[in-house]
Amino acid sequence: MSLDHLWATWRSEYVRDQLAEPHGAGAGGHGSLFERILNSGVDDSVTHIVRRGPTCFVILNRFPYTSGHLMVLPNRAVPALDGLTDAEHDELWATVRDAVGSLERAFTCDAVNVGLNLGHAAGGSQSDHLHVHCVPRWDGDANFMTVAAGTRVLPVSLDEAWARVRSAWIERG
Repeated sequence: MSLDHLWATWRSEYVRDQLAEPHGAGAGGHGSLFERILNSGVDDSVTHIVRRGPTCFVILNRFPYTSGHLMVLPNRAVPALDGLTDAEHDELWATVRDAVGSLERAFTCDAVNVGLNLGHAAGGSQSDHLHVHCVPRWDGDANFMTVAAGTRVLPVSLDEAWARVRSAWIERG
């Protein structure tokens, strides 16, 4: 039995470039990549921030696995769940719940994958700032294309996905 390797070296270039200038925003400065995007002063429609809350925010993944792939994050860089305050923890998971419902409304998906990569060894490229991935899925979707052809099939642009999710978002009060 041999061990095959699937290299995703394009992510290294993306991360390096984003650390220098996230989304071309010129945010520079200090903090994690996500803190710099959040505090860049660039319009949310450009950074694809879907929602801002008191302690957490939601942003579309710039290199999504499928259309609508978003992330829920605390506003401050926290690498592990046990670093969250009670307020951040409560808002994070309430926002994940709302994100899943918003994706279901916006994309009429059949399912949603929800997950975290905690720590560098878990595979996350931004292990200094925990983030919960919410990925819409459909029966018969084309996710095999990434492995089989090194290609992602994304029928909806980031701008359209941002508009759909944002308009489908229901605030709980």
